[in-house]
Amino acid sequence: MTMTPFLQIPVQEASQIGEARRAAARLTTQARFDEVAAGRVALVVTELASNLARHAQGGRMLLGLSHNGALDVLSLDDGPGMADLKVCLRDGYSTGGGTPGTGLGAARRLASGFSAFSVPGKGSVLYARIEAQSDPVRSPAAPQFSIAGLNLAAPGESVSGDGWQVRTEGELAAVMVADGLGHGPHAAEASDAALHAFTNTPTVGASPSQTLERAHRGMRASRGAAVAVAMLNAEAGTLRFAGIGNISGRVLSGVEDRSLMSQHGILGHQIRTPQDIDYAWPAHAFVVLHSDGLATRWTLADTPGLLQCEPAVVAGWLLREHVRGRDDVTIVVMRRGR
Repeated sequence: MTMTPFLQIPVQEASQIGEARRAAARLTTQARFDEVAAGRVALVVTELASNLARHAQGGRMLLGLSHNGALDVLSLDDGPGMADLKVCLRDGYSTGGGTPGTGLGAARRLASGFSAFSVPGKGSVLYARIEAQSDPVRSPAAPQFSIAGLNLAAPGESVSGDGWQVRTEGELAAVMVADGLGHGPHAAEASDAALHAFTNTPTVGASPSQTLERAHRGMRASRGAAVAVAMLNAEAGTLRFAGIGNISGRVLSGVEDRSLMSQHGILGHQIRTPQDIDYAWPAHAFVVLHSDGLATRWTLADTPGLLQCEPAVVAGWLLREHVRGRDDVTIVVMRRGR
C-alpha cells in the first residue's frame, strides 16, 4: 500500500492552467468520481489556477486524494497576498476578466469544503475539497475529527518514502506517520511495512507503544524507518503518543506550543522499548505530526488567524513556509470536528 504522493504543479503562466486541470481529471478518473463531481473539480481547479497565473508569484497547486476518497486541491503562492480575503472570495469578484466560474467565490461555492489564509506581502494558501459523488450520503452525526495530510515525494522521485494513515472509531482516532530511511522505492517499502502493522492493529485505542513494537517486528527485513503514533481521545481531551526517530509532533492551541517527545532509534533495526507519553489536548488545539522533510524549528506566532482555518490550510502553510525541498515530506494536521 505505497502512499501515493500529492502532485505538485507549477502554475505561473496561463499555459499551465490546462496542465493542472488535466492532472486533476486523471485523479478523478482513478477515484471513480461521478460526472457532475468531476465537472466541479475541473471548474474549481481552473478558477484557482487562473487566479495563480494572473495574480500570484511562485504559484503552485497540490492535488491529491484524501484519506476518505475526496479530492484535495491546494493553491499556494509567494505573494502578493490578499489585503481583504473576504472580498476576494465573494462570488463573481474578479480583478482581471472573466473565468468559467467565475472567480474564487465560484470555487468556494462549488467545493464541498473550502478554507483560505492570506498574509499581504507574503502569500496565500487556498484549499478546496470535492467529494467523489455529487450528492454524497451524509452522516447525521458530526464527525469527531477533522484531519488533513500532505505527502510529497523527494525531487526526482515518483514514489514517496514517507507515509501516513489514520483510523477513527467514535471518539477515538489513531494516526501513524512513517519516514523510511532515504527516499525512493526502498524507503517506501519500509514505511509501508510500518503502515501495514498499524492498519492491522486490533483496535483504534491500542497503545501507540505496542503498535510500534508490532511494526518493529515486521520491519526487520526493511531498511528501517522513523515512525510515530498518536492516539487521540476527543471526549477526554487527551493524546497518547509514542515515537521512534525524527518524526516531530506539536500540540498548538494558539496559547501554548508543546512538543511531543520521540525516542532515538530506527524502527526495524535497533530500538529501546517504546514508551507512551500522555498529553492534554485542549478543545481548540491542533495536533501536527511531520517527517523531517519539514524544518523542525517552525513557528506560527507571526500568523494570527491561521489556526481558525481548516487543517489542510495549516498543513499547506507549513509546507509553503518550511519545506526543506530535498527529501520526502509528510505533514498531518488534526483537530476536533466542527
